[in-house]
Amino acid sequence: FGEQLQIYAGTLPIGVAKNDDKADTSFKPKRSFFAARDLYMYRHGYPAKSRETKFFSTYANLKFYTKEMAMKPDGVYIDEILTKWNGDYDKLEHNHTYIQWLFPLREPGLNWHAEELTTEEIKEFLKTKKAKNNYLQVYEIMLDFFGMKLEDRNTGKVARTSNWKERFQHLNESPHNYLRITRILKSLGEFKFENFQIHLVRFLLHEALVEETLPNMLHSALEYFVYTIKSRKERRRLLRFARLHYKPTENFIWGPLRKEAAGGRNLVAKSSSPSEKRPFAQEKSRRNALSEGSQSSMATAVTTESASCTETGLGTGKQQKDQSSGDTAEANNAKNKISIKGKSENRVAKPLTEPEDTDHSQSLPENVDDSDSIETES
Repeated sequence: FGEQLQIYAGTLPIGVAKNDDKADTSFKPKRSFFAARDLYMYRHGYPAKSRETKFFSTYANLKFYTKEMAMKPDGVYIDEILTKWNGDYDKLEHNHTYIQWLFPLREPGLNWHAEELTTEEIKEFLKTKKAKNNYLQVYEIMLDFFGMKLEDRNTGKVARTSNWKERFQHLNESPHNYLRITRILKSLGEFKFENFQIHLVRFLLHEALVEETLPNMLHSALEYFVYTIKSRKERRRLLRFARLHYKPTENFIWGPLRKEAAGGRNLVAKSSSPSEKRPFAQEKSRRNALSEGSQSSMATAVTTESASCTETGLGTGKQQKDQSSGDTAEANNAKNKISIKGKSENRVAKPLTEPEDTDHSQSLPENVDDSDSIETES
């Protein structure tokens, strides 16, 4: 989340004007390769950890939620969280070591006392009724802290609380809480509460785009929150909803560009350049490398991907050398065609403007529903 913090600190463009009540989307924002890589790993079950075993875990997260141990370093048990911390906004705001215990993940956090989840621990957690019930109560406490409430425990539907104006104002002015929301969404997905994820993201998009009550959260909602959803179909729906309400529409970058067809119909632009075309062969090769579960394979795949993104997104590498070599325009065009045809051999990766596993269909016309047959990469 280092880059997310940079965005909030104002060192990266996010399309949000400082000290303003409305989001400034007058200039086109940029996608984050690091966010795309992080969320891709999450959605695909952390391929490098495919060989983890139960011996790597002491089940500390499960023990915490069943009151067998206190969270560290605070020494607080779960029952105290559920009673004394409920509604204590100051404590929830200023304590930064509890979130890793309340919403554990299969990745490290800032609290080194907290233990990462494992697949075996998740299975045991889901079998323990007490742990699941306490987990949902904790989720409700955090929703209340943000100015929301859980309307239905079966569907995960959320709504505003009675003091939502005060809490939304605080949330809009405290971007570090967006990191917490990202973690909460990931944790919900790990514990199979996918519907809870979808309802929360949809609610936050509506508040940021339609009601304009959380304008400063808009970039995080589109860049991070949406991509915690593992279901491709649901991500499409959320991005279509966002595109419908995003202003100006031409600055919506979470999908391919549109082009105007005869008759005024909007179509998804079919690109032919290496920086715009989706590299299916390279993606398949990279996934095969990751599936082996070895650290060396993942490092090789990530290194290749990083270098390729720099080449295609920033105009460096082979393309830049060709442009500066003094070749004619016709020769450059020929080389570009060759690089497209053999992109699986040259390992040309996606540009920075198109994260891994991004759904192309979010930029289809709004009248195309999810029942339509749309060819996408699995």
